[in-house]
This record gives sequence, C-alpha cells and structure tokens, in this order.
Amino acid sequence: MFKKHVLVFLLFILKGLLSLGAQDLPVKVVVKPVEINDVLSNPGIGFTTFQRFNGDDLNGGMGWTEGLPIVYQDFDGDLTNKNHPQTTIAYFRVYWNFVEPEQGQYNWAMIDKAMKTAAERGQTLMLRIPPYSAEIDVPAWYRKIVGKEVPSKIAKWRVDPEDPLYVKRYGGMIKALGERYDGHPDLESVDISLVGYWGEGEGSHLLTEPTRLALINVYLDNFKKTYLTFQPLNGDAPDAGVLVKNTKIAASWQDGSNNGTGPEMRNLGWRLDCLGDMGFWPQWHWNHMTDVYPRDIVKSGMGEAWKKAPVTMEICGTFLRWLDKEKYNKDTVAYIFGQALKWHISSFNAKSSPVPEVWSPLVNEWLNRMGYRYVLRRFTYPSIVKLQGQLAITSWWENKGAAPIYKDYKFAVRLKNHERTEILNTCAYIPDWLPGDIVCDEMLYIPHDMPTGIYKIEIAIVSPVTHEPRVKLAITGINEEGWYPMGEILVQDNN
Repeated sequence: MFKKHVLVFLLFILKGLLSLGAQDLPVKVVVKPVEINDVLSNPGIGFTTFQRFNGDDLNGGMGWTEGLPIVYQDFDGDLTNKNHPQTTIAYFRVYWNFVEPEQGQYNWAMIDKAMKTAAERGQTLMLRIPPYSAEIDVPAWYRKIVGKEVPSKIAKWRVDPEDPLYVKRYGGMIKALGERYDGHPDLESVDISLVGYWGEGEGSHLLTEPTRLALINVYLDNFKKTYLTFQPLNGDAPDAGVLVKNTKIAASWQDGSNNGTGPEMRNLGWRLDCLGDMGFWPQWHWNHMTDVYPRDIVKSGMGEAWKKAPVTMEICGTFLRWLDKEKYNKDTVAYIFGQALKWHISSFNAKSSPVPEVWSPLVNEWLNRMGYRYVLRRFTYPSIVKLQGQLAITSWWENKGAAPIYKDYKFAVRLKNHERTEILNTCAYIPDWLPGDIVCDEMLYIPHDMPTGIYKIEIAIVSPVTHEPRVKLAITGINEEGWYPMGEILVQDNN
C-alpha cells in the first residue's frame, strides 16, 4: 500500500541485528503514501442538504422548499443520497415567525431537533433565521405592534428596519439564539441576516449606519465561537464595501485601508446565494457571475476572508433549471465551478435537488477541490526510539483544495500494539494549512512507562477532545479506525 524507502537497512534486517546485540542502530524510515482520487466526505466542506438530511428524498423537479419548519421524513437507516453527493452539513433556513411565535417565547425544540437529527446523520447544522420572505410575514405579535404593512423604499422590506423596535425585537431573538447555541458542537455556522426577503439583505446599503451596525453587532456580540457568514454581495449596493466598512469585521481594501487590526476584529466568512446566474433574468441586462460577484468580492473588502473563515455558496435555481431551462452545457458548468474555486468555496447548497447524471463527473472533480484536501506526500520517522526519548518525525503535505480547514483539529501520531496505545499530538495548527505545500516537522516524546517492543506507527487528523480521526486524507491505507499506518517502530528501554 505504501512505498517505503529504508536508508541503510530494512527494518526486518535491523531486527536481526538487534538480536545480535546491535542495540543502537536506528535508521530513518521514509514513507511516500500513494495518492487517491476518491471524493472524500469531510467535516465542513462539500455539498449541503437543504431542509433535509442525509438519507432523505430530494426535491422533485426544479422547485425546492425553504423557510418553513422541517417536515421530517421516515428514515430507514440508509444515509445514501440518491443523485446527490453525501454531505457533512445540513442547512436549515427558517423564518423568525416560527422561531418566536410569541414575544419572548422561543421554539428552541425545533432547532434542537434539527441539530440532533443532523448529528445522527453525520452532519452539523448551518442556520439562517430571516426576518420574513415574500410569503411569510414577521411574527403576528410584531406585526400587531408595528401596524399593517405599508409600501417602503425597498419592495422587499416588509417592515421598517429603522424603527428602534426592529433592532430590539429581531435583534433580541438573535441575541437569545446566540446565548443558547454559540459554540454548540453540532452547529456549523450561522448566517448574518439583516433585512429583505429570505434574509438576503436587499437594500442593506440604505440602512443608516447606527441601524446597520446595531444589527451586525448583535451577531458579533453573541456568536463568538460559532462561525458567522456575511452577505454583502447582492448586487444592489453601488459599493459593497459600504456594508462592511466601520464594522468589527476583518476586511481590507485595495487602497490599503482596513477596518482595523487586533483581537477585537472578527474573521467572518461570506456567502452568496445565486451561484450560476449567467443570465437568468435577461431584462436586467446583467448577471451575478460576470457583473456582480467578481467586483463585489473585491469591493466588499472580504476578498482575503477565506484564509480565516469559510466561504459558502448557494445555487441559483437548481441544477435541473440549469440543464432544462437555461440550457447550460458542460463548458458553462465547468466555468461556474472554476469561478467558485477561484473564490475559495468550502461548501455549496444545491437545494437538495438532484445532480444531472451528465454533470456527475464535473461535480466529482469540483468536490475534490472544494474546501481542503490533504495529501500526505512524505513521512519519516526513526526505526528505533527509547523510553523518555525523542521521536523525530518529518512530514510534507499538500493541500490540493481551494481553502484551509477552519476547525482546530490536530495532526496526531499513534503508536499501537497489543499492550498499549499511545496518541501523541503534534503542535501543528492545521487551520494555517492553506492551499499548496506544507512542511510539518516535530519532536515528540515517548512516555517513560510504555512497554518496550514493536509498535505500529500511524497518523491521522483527529478531534482535539476525543482523539478520534475526523479528516480523511487523499491517500491509500486507511484502517478500520480511521488511522493511516506508516510502518513499525521499536520502543527500547533507555538503559
């Protein structure tokens, strides 16, 4: 399974020498794993389900559901998604009306159930709570307070966001949400939703600065552990930077200006909701893919945000619309996917609609570059170590994806035989492993009380809490426990 180059002697020859008394002749074992091209289902990246979970039936035709409480399907134990990639993220979008049906009374059971179901299906939950949509109004109790809906300067505003009650009540719900769920291990991320249908933010640039900052800050102040994603890229703002400037969001612009530096600045990801619009609305004489996103990503000041926080995108329409109505060909789809990679996409919501079979190869290629993809190219270790002695490892990795990982998982080495299993964490900070080559060399220490003898030496990227493997690598050799064997090592007494 692995190509192993042993300098001076092979390990089995070394064992023979040890039996003759050559106790101090360690050699360096060099392992060069074999890369694979499999699609890997890894945390925080890839496709998401939408209002559904792994194993559920998909939406039919070109339509989809959103914003309403989830209608749970009967689950037969099969996590397979037919005509859709396997996912590690379930995206749930539900309107304020359903979260706070009565003033100050929150339907946490609805969100708890969604997170629990996601965890049971091998997923974390991505969440957005928009204030309203075209069909669903604000909560009835809030409508009663502010009065009937009246025309406003933005057609997609159902209530006046400049009314102090909006920040107090809608913002109060977000505050309560953060107090309950910030840092929850089953919560992947939360979208910053301010105004407009579906929480997409149309007209956000027309908010007064005090109102805009108040609405943004209620998220920043109450979600300090869970990742937040912002959406300044709708295309209706003359300058997307207006939505980001003067906030505590880490951002910088081409003229050298920035929002500030220091620990008070927050690294937010960003999202866009119409990936693939190449001319859905000809009457507009512009489209998102060529006229809005390339400009607004730069103008927003968040073009480098991907280095510290995830970028997530949502399909415009559905794949079936791309195929049947828009008549996209493979070249157009490949262009769209390529742009998304250029913008460092980590996750993608296809609205739980099927992927046309004709585009499955393109989707698989895309998935193999979406987010992070770690290939261990070279790993070395000594054939012999002593109790309380140093285990010197070197490793060369390549991140072949478009982004880093954002969770603080650990690169660990495991020594295992029938008597003892010892896991040694390296000091590597994996969120710094950006696309390209990574070198990670480390001196680890062998505990004084390990039984001497021959151990298997294995590596993995693991949970910092449970030390269980969390990230699949793009190499052969994974064992049933999720570790990657590198060979054998002899632990000797230090006398």
